[in-house]
Amino acid sequence: MKTIIAFSFFLFVAAGQTVAQDAQEIVRLCDSVTYAPDDQVSGIRMILTDSKGREQERQAIATQMGNHHRLFRFTAPASQEGIAFLSLPDDVMYVYLPAYDKARRIASHVKNQSFAGTDLSYDDMESVPLAEKYDVKLLESTDEHYLLEMLPKAGAKSDYSKMLTRIHARHYTILSSDYYDRGGNKVKAMQNNEIENIDGYWIITDMSMNDLKKNHSTRMIFTATRINTGLTEDDFSVRLLSR
Repeated sequence: MKTIIAFSFFLFVAAGQTVAQDAQEIVRLCDSVTYAPDDQVSGIRMILTDSKGREQERQAIATQMGNHHRLFRFTAPASQEGIAFLSLPDDVMYVYLPAYDKARRIASHVKNQSFAGTDLSYDDMESVPLAEKYDVKLLESTDEHYLLEMLPKAGAKSDYSKMLTRIHARHYTILSSDYYDRGGNKVKAMQNNEIENIDGYWIITDMSMNDLKKNHSTRMIFTATRINTGLTEDDFSVRLLSR
């Protein structure tokens, strides 16, 4: 991981440029940090807070392999247990609802729908590098962060017209993202509250997503994260959704 970042810096110095001057390179470095582990497994404590301050708590397990395989499964409470989401390469996603005992592929036109009553849509849950999905422009550069405007690439399927994303200026983790609808209105705000170095990798351990229209929020606290456990593509098959 450190070798990749150092080599990227070398290329820019050799070209007489700085990393701060190239938004695409900042995003590529961010992706290389985000997806640096071969795989990771985390427990999740999820707290949903409504407009009146009432909280609901859920438990889940999330697994990730590379940059295009992600599996998320609720384990508690009983009303949510077994609900699962699977993200695969080539914009393929599935949801499993125990009540129907069947995995359903998620169509592109419903990717903006909420996943199981949380403030994350299927689009938000998808596993895909930012550099593959967005064209970017550097709006601000400080000693602490880069502020990027991120527009969906031509042909990319997204319900958002743009994101304004802050990326850490030294270890290239995402600090926050503001999401805008097609009318240019800010509709969601994501904040990574805590980012820890685990086994040499920068890992998000606490994040929040706020739906500004509903005045509703979802906080996810990641626990007992394990890195490079040896997962394979077989661990991300559709048939395992109902396990």
